[in-house]
Amino acid sequence: MMETLPEWPLFGMAEDVRPALRQAQQGNLPLVLATLTAVEGGGPRPPGTQMVFADGIVAGYFSGGCVEGDIAGHARACLQDGVPRTLVYGAGSPWPDIQLLCGARIEIFLERVEAGDPALIELLAAEAARRPTEWISDGVKRSCAAPGAVETWAGAIARRHDPVPRLVVFGSDPTALAIAALGAQSGFETTLVRPKGPEAPPPLAGVGYRRDEPQSALDAVGADAWTAVAIATHSLELDQAALAAALPSAAGYVGLLGARRRLPERLAPLRAKGVAESVLLRVHAPIGLDIGGKAPWEVAVSVIGEVMALRHARGADRAPASQRDKVGAG
Repeated sequence: MMETLPEWPLFGMAEDVRPALRQAQQGNLPLVLATLTAVEGGGPRPPGTQMVFADGIVAGYFSGGCVEGDIAGHARACLQDGVPRTLVYGAGSPWPDIQLLCGARIEIFLERVEAGDPALIELLAAEAARRPTEWISDGVKRSCAAPGAVETWAGAIARRHDPVPRLVVFGSDPTALAIAALGAQSGFETTLVRPKGPEAPPPLAGVGYRRDEPQSALDAVGADAWTAVAIATHSLELDQAALAAALPSAAGYVGLLGARRRLPERLAPLRAKGVAESVLLRVHAPIGLDIGGKAPWEVAVSVIGEVMALRHARGADRAPASQRDKVGAG
């Protein structure tokens, strides 16, 4: 059974399906949650990738167009009968005419979830509270709790959900605006901080705005392990104030725009105040991956790229080779 999906798959740009889950839950709509559980042969998406299907709602993607239409049809059937099912595409699939161009074999688990399901309600509550959670389900019985709090049982899938990544950008020039804009487009909860800036916010979609001093702004936004701070003020005084606020915080990333040779000057006041060297070493400077460009959008790409690279590297317990020698350079 094939379902018609939009010709332009903008739904596939949603990496995090929780907004779609919330939309269905708030509309009191039953939904089908599809989870990629196994990949063999180098598929385009990693295990844990998800899609959501509900009346008028579709989000996520698995293959870039090879199987999504067929999955939508199975999701419609799952929505009607409530029976969980596992779909196989590639080697061993009952649908040999549906092939992934990459030659991979993938398995996808489909489950119907009611709008009032306690696990769904907990997942969305944890997202709002910025708490990591783990979704465990066999399609009939399910749990959503802190990672490791519930043991996975036979026949169940497990999928961890971390808080939405957050980005705080200090600055007001075109580079700071580009970093904030690209961050918002890349799925970060983004706030631009310009102390004593104009009352009107910047005309950037999805970007919050604050005019207060760095410490109060960061306290108000909140900084946790899933927060990245990009300091791009072109002001020595503001750089130092932003560093003083960000470095002792729980932010997972603190980057500073500017020449490497000026880093000791910026860090000197913090050293004089007794800030530990281990804390100062958290600064990524010069900010961003070394891609060779200095135009605003080029710097923005390098910054968001570095934040993402380090986030994925932490998951693999390693640091990107291009960054190991740069972090904390003075």
